[in-house]
Amino acid sequence: MNILHIDASASDAAASHTRRLSAELVEKLKAANPDASVVYRDVTVDPLPHVDMTIRQAWAPEGDKDASLTATAQRSKALVDELKAADVIVIGSPMYNFTIPSTLKAWIDHIAIAGQTFQYTASGPEGLLKGKAYLALSSGGVYSQGPFAAVEHLATYLTDILGFLGIRDVEVVRAEGVAYGPEQDEAAMASAAERIKTLVAG
Repeated sequence: MNILHIDASASDAAASHTRRLSAELVEKLKAANPDASVVYRDVTVDPLPHVDMTIRQAWAPEGDKDASLTATAQRSKALVDELKAADVIVIGSPMYNFTIPSTLKAWIDHIAIAGQTFQYTASGPEGLLKGKAYLALSSGGVYSQGPFAAVEHLATYLTDILGFLGIRDVEVVRAEGVAYGPEQDEAAMASAAERIKTLVAG
């Protein structure tokens, strides 16, 4: 098993809920699969540049490329190859203003490449990736249900983009309401830890 582990929290490991949960997921996956290999990418510590339309030129097979386009192509290809090689993806991401951190969006923009991770067909877009994904997510409030569910664009967005790329087996682990006080924080993390045990055991 090849595991691609991505963290996107701006907080360090001691303060971040998602860093702790994603690490726990990876450790349990490794325990269940002793031969597993892990590639780790921290898009906060090692951020990717935001892409512009030159990424299309960088991926174009024909034409001369200057040093900038060559560097863009090499960076994007390395990330795409990393993703294609993964059997399992573990993404740790907090909710920032109802959605994913911009650092994680930059990673997505580097790997969502037509002809590489998805393709356009006569019947519409088709994902080219396979495998399974685990999402370790956190939010200060509660957004999976209740009055604020309509503005939840964290799990929904990540599930949708992964599905668009062909990865439809997605499990979500949530720690919600962590800003509601120490007791709720502790309960949310305990609930997430129990879900991780159930998911990996199952």
